[in-house]
Amino acid sequence: MKLYYKPGACPLASHIVLHEIARPFEIEAVDTDTGRTASGADYRAVNAMGYVPALQLDDGEVLTEGPAILQHLADSAPEAGLIPDAGTLARAKVLQHLTFVSSELHKAFGPLFRATSTDAEKEAARADVARRFDHVEATLSDGRSYLESGFSIADAYLFVVTNWANFTGMDLSRWPALAAHAARVAERPATRAALRAEGLLQ
Repeated sequence: MKLYYKPGACPLASHIVLHEIARPFEIEAVDTDTGRTASGADYRAVNAMGYVPALQLDDGEVLTEGPAILQHLADSAPEAGLIPDAGTLARAKVLQHLTFVSSELHKAFGPLFRATSTDAEKEAARADVARRFDHVEATLSDGRSYLESGFSIADAYLFVVTNWANFTGMDLSRWPALAAHAARVAERPATRAALRAEGLLQ
């Protein structure tokens, strides 16, 4: 397998999960501005949309969209315990969190990374992110270590998006349970390996 990624962006969640499941894989960075991979290839030949992540499977098939990649990886290695069995309420709850992180929290950060956003648009985005952080804080405030009973693909994605607060002028001390969750996931060996491979950790 090969994961196409941009350092620190949402593919980091898939990168973490690839280390969690301990299957052989490669990574290749993508410059989404130029549309070129680190080896100089045209990335749009891999993903016509031009954004990351994309996961090229061993048979050449390509999967795109982070949540789909995360679910596929978790299902390919049930022994890793990263997603409950299909058809169970436990799985639906993990997917509920995954969907929230993807469609609500991730998207709310958009204006904070867009060069054309005005100061007013960025402030509105921070308020939107804060409301969504409030929701996650409430979920975690009962003392649980992870979003559900154990570390899951939703936790990997939440860690990545939460970490963006550090680059967008948001102080996580307002959300102590969320900050503790991020610190907990950051210490997992798989997370440290992915961060190191992306040049985000010495």
